[in-house]
Amino acid sequence: MKISELTLFTTNLEAQKHFYTQVLELPLVASDAEKFTVKMGVSSLSFVKSERIHPAHFAINISSYKIQQALQWIQKRTNILLCEGEAIADFSNWNAEALYFYDKDGNIVEFIARKDLDIINTHLFSTADILNISEIAIVSTDNEAIYHQLYEMRPIEVYDGNFERFCALGNAEGLFILVNNTKKKWYPTSEEAYPADFYIKGDYNFAFINGAIITEKV
Repeated sequence: MKISELTLFTTNLEAQKHFYTQVLELPLVASDAEKFTVKMGVSSLSFVKSERIHPAHFAINISSYKIQQALQWIQKRTNILLCEGEAIADFSNWNAEALYFYDKDGNIVEFIARKDLDIINTHLFSTADILNISEIAIVSTDNEAIYHQLYEMRPIEVYDGNFERFCALGNAEGLFILVNNTKKKWYPTSEEAYPADFYIKGDYNFAFINGAIITEKV
């Protein structure tokens, strides 16, 4: 499942632009007083100025065997979020490892190295190892209803979990992470999860605004 474009909202446009372009060193491809866009491998990430937001949770695929190098790289730039006391989360059931950090809006950003993708290279970790936006969390009180709305757009498989509290839909290239916030909090911080507004383009094209999927606005 491909995520070509992800648009989030920010109350700190300039701080976010500095973070993504200067701290994470991602290429800036567009910018004005209301919005900016950076490249994340084959995906693009945009932030639009807003008066109020709920933090999002999204993931970025990196080269498959570079999580330790990625940790060293990110620790030089910002603080990481511990995963049950560890710097790196071991998702053996997904054949993957991940690390987490905040951006300037408190969005939880994840670098995830998926061995199933088998992306191999020999250079030291850099932005060249940032492959694509691979996950966006969709928070609601009814994961099954969200699943059926997505499935009506285009059939999608359950990758892991169940509709009760947590369900990942898609594949190693791209996933929708369905979170029932009456039963699950954000990982790894255990913060309350609230529905974050976003627009997405790729294999699925829709807006998620005020906790509802909207297709006609995309």
